[in-house]
Amino acid sequence: MSITPQQVDHIARLARLDLNEEERQLYSQQLSAILDHFQQLQEVVTEDIPPTFQVIPSQCPLRVDEVRPSLPREHLLGNAVDVVDNQFRVPPILE
Repeated sequence: MSITPQQVDHIARLARLDLNEEERQLYSQQLSAILDHFQQLQEVVTEDIPPTFQVIPSQCPLRVDEVRPSLPREHLLGNAVDVVDNQFRVPPILE
């Protein structure tokens, strides 16, 4: 499939790019090559292949979510710059 320089201009306008003539020709060739690759993929017969979510078995590397005791509040607030009512006090971001 061939992309024309006019189509490249349209895509460039949508992307707010200002292209010179050399870039138009280059992108026209590159985009045409990309679309040719997709055309080849469209020709692959996939009717007998069942849809899959993942091609390899999923292994969850995360730990099991279990309840554990947390650190004492005094220890957590020990290095805080400012504490009010057992909570971190941070500077306001909106005035």
